[in-house]
Amino acid sequence: MSNQIPVQDVTPPAKPATSNVDLYASREKIYTRSFTGFFRNLRLMGGALLFLIYFGTVWLSWEGHQAVWWNLPERKFFIFGATFWPQDFILLSGILITSAFGLFFITVFAGRVWCGYTCPQSVWTWIFMWCEKVTEGDRNQRMKLDKAPMTANKFLRKLAKHSLWILIGFATGLTFVGYFSPIRELILDLFTGNADGWAYFWVGFFTLATYGNAGWLREQVCIYMCPYARFQSVMFDKDTLIVSYDPRRGEARGPRKKTADYKAEGLGDCIDCTMCVQVCPTGIDIRDGLQIECIGCAACIDACDAIMDKMDYPRGLISYTTEHNLSGQKTHLLRPRLIGYAVALCIIIGALISAIVLRPLVGFDVSKDRVLFRENAAGRIENVYSLKVMNKDQRDHTYILGAKGLPGIQMGGKQELKVAAGEIVTLPAELSVAPEDLPSTANEVIFTLQSADDPDTQIEAKTRFIGPRVR
Repeated sequence: MSNQIPVQDVTPPAKPATSNVDLYASREKIYTRSFTGFFRNLRLMGGALLFLIYFGTVWLSWEGHQAVWWNLPERKFFIFGATFWPQDFILLSGILITSAFGLFFITVFAGRVWCGYTCPQSVWTWIFMWCEKVTEGDRNQRMKLDKAPMTANKFLRKLAKHSLWILIGFATGLTFVGYFSPIRELILDLFTGNADGWAYFWVGFFTLATYGNAGWLREQVCIYMCPYARFQSVMFDKDTLIVSYDPRRGEARGPRKKTADYKAEGLGDCIDCTMCVQVCPTGIDIRDGLQIECIGCAACIDACDAIMDKMDYPRGLISYTTEHNLSGQKTHLLRPRLIGYAVALCIIIGALISAIVLRPLVGFDVSKDRVLFRENAAGRIENVYSLKVMNKDQRDHTYILGAKGLPGIQMGGKQELKVAAGEIVTLPAELSVAPEDLPSTANEVIFTLQSADDPDTQIEAKTRFIGPRVR
């Protein structure tokens, strides 16, 4: 028995050199049949949770503003009780790296379950397919409707379907833009004609993008546009859980009566009903082996299990299994690659949480004036600076400014300032030093900033103090 999962040979037959070769075959529309089952219910619960998070979070308020709000004009990013600034965008790299390693880990463990259960393309596609069923009927009815000439009934059904698609697309686009422009004001301005032109553009853009991707492109996005389909197989090993058909049990295929002694006829458990093909959102036949188009949604498992129940056969002809299991060998849950990804993921998550928790809630930038130095009325060498203080906290703070780094250094200008929550304050500052206390022409000095109401909040900013040439 081969140790490999059978893979469908999709190599086109050889053609004469003089014939025309089609580099791309036109898409054949996939008509999916409705079904029920454990994995469908699991996907429905997961999709409902994702929809609740996506469409619900944008309506939450926190301390007088939208709880999650990417305020691009003011360069403030609110996530519940935390305010992030462009200087904190290094954390975004950490989030992306964490997401990548999380995807690697789950792929090594259970294949493309991300695609089948939580990918937005898949979730919205399932919703759009439900709209088709509601307006046009199940698989056979839709096939018959598409072949029929245009009538009033067909026109109204198509109109209802596309209206639902556009409505869902509009809700999706409006919600997405609502994370960047407060949703309550956005809706009011959109429907009263007072919104900015860019708001109309982006709501329209994401409406059409959702309508096109989930309504028309569907599996084409997964097969041709998504890079994950190309590299996910590199992370598979013989212990990865994948949706597979068991040929040892299912072959040879063939129809039969429920009461027939099919074993005596040399048949396996597969009755060749093609239900697994009819429910597949990418239109593949899982019995041909692991294919790049498979998104691991387990629709074929639910459909096949329902048929097995009707035939009084054991479930699991199609199941989540491993290559080792299919070949009669032991599946190893813990293996070096999986452990390595898990350890790396835990380290990255820990580092990211530490970076978020320990990030300073005040930003402090110092820039020196273009005038190198000057001598003040007291005969001291003076440098002028511009200080920028950013209060990243959700409450007001009073800060005390100071300077150190040179003997007898003195600071002029305002040394105590109050900065409101989420506010940026820019102010000038002068440092002066006696000429005899300057060890060199360019000297390092340090500005200090401490919160008056929170002594633990202290930050420093290094800069240069320029003086005359030392003799």
